[in-house]
Amino acid sequence: MSKAVRIGKIFVWAVVIFFIGFGIVWGTMYLWNLLIPDLFHGPVLNFWQTLGLLVLAKVFFGFGKGGHSRHSPGPWKNYWREKWGQMSPVERDKFKQKMKEKWCYRGESGSPSESGTTNV
Repeated sequence: MSKAVRIGKIFVWAVVIFFIGFGIVWGTMYLWNLLIPDLFHGPVLNFWQTLGLLVLAKVFFGFGKGGHSRHSPGPWKNYWREKWGQMSPVERDKFKQKMKEKWCYRGESGSPSESGTTNV
């Protein structure tokens, strides 16, 4: 692949990324200005304020898959899998019952008398 072709591909990708970013910011600005001022009497944002808001949200809510996410199992998955595998069926049933009692599990019927709680 020649140097000119490589530079051309980089330029095309840069333009595509620019327009995708512009579209995301513009779409967010449009939705914000459509909804927030009428619903919550919030401010109307311009393009640069919307870009700043998106960057701020990215700083607050993360840049990637670091830490836990709903897709990552977390550090305790292997521990509990191993522990569960070592339990006998009687121990498993006892553990399940303890968790049901601890978390006010209502079971399939959903009656409050079975769980020990009342809605007064």
